[in-house]
Amino acid sequence: MMQKFGVLVISHGSRDSDWVKLVDEAICAVPMPIGVPVAASYLELVEGRLIQDGINTLEAQHVTDIIVVPLFVSSGSTHIDEISYSLGVIPEPTLETDMRPFDIQARIHFTSPIDDDPIIADIIYENIQALSVNPGREVVLLVGHGSIEKGFHLKWRRGLEKLAQRLKALGGFDETDVAMLLPDQVKRKMLWWSTRKPEHAVIVAPLFLSEGYFTRKVIPARMETFDYRYNGQALLPSPLISQWIRRQAEPFLGKQS
Repeated sequence: MMQKFGVLVISHGSRDSDWVKLVDEAICAVPMPIGVPVAASYLELVEGRLIQDGINTLEAQHVTDIIVVPLFVSSGSTHIDEISYSLGVIPEPTLETDMRPFDIQARIHFTSPIDDDPIIADIIYENIQALSVNPGREVVLLVGHGSIEKGFHLKWRRGLEKLAQRLKALGGFDETDVAMLLPDQVKRKMLWWSTRKPEHAVIVAPLFLSEGYFTRKVIPARMETFDYRYNGQALLPSPLISQWIRRQAEPFLGKQS
């Protein structure tokens, strides 16, 4: 039987239809070779568009090999662990999960989430560029969701720190730093910089796939009482996300026989 590749892009999902629309638009814009179908699926909250639905859609098109692109911002997401288990990529989940193995006939090729990809650094820098007046007297605080789970927390921190270094190089900022919402590190980091470099402006850059509850409510609430610059812009919409998805799938597409 000849190999036929398809791409399954998995993201978290949201009850916010605008959130889902932005993700769908980015996936529809992925420049794939002719004959390679792409399906967008969601971990939860989007009825009829869950991961098993995506697998079924691709297998109905006679796909023998599914390239899975996890559209999550960090390897430290516990969802990466449970999705990997349910797809048969790892034998057991690290943490307890309600997810069970999916019904899959095709071979699975699992790629990596965003982490510190240079394309993502470009998007964040583009988002905050208008907030920067004098980079030599500015601190950029990159804020991500984070995790309190052992091992996952470390992956989050490493990815954020590498991404922050890319931002520093791109923008020529005096300092870049990172903070997670879980555990709550925002206040401590803001106090640190207001004490250490009180003359510097702090630009807050959110690392979230799409604007929503965390970018509009949670981050501003954590920043109360502090002076900072913030526009709440998330990674989407950006054509660079579509390029990132294509690049994740590319190494496998060359193996079709």
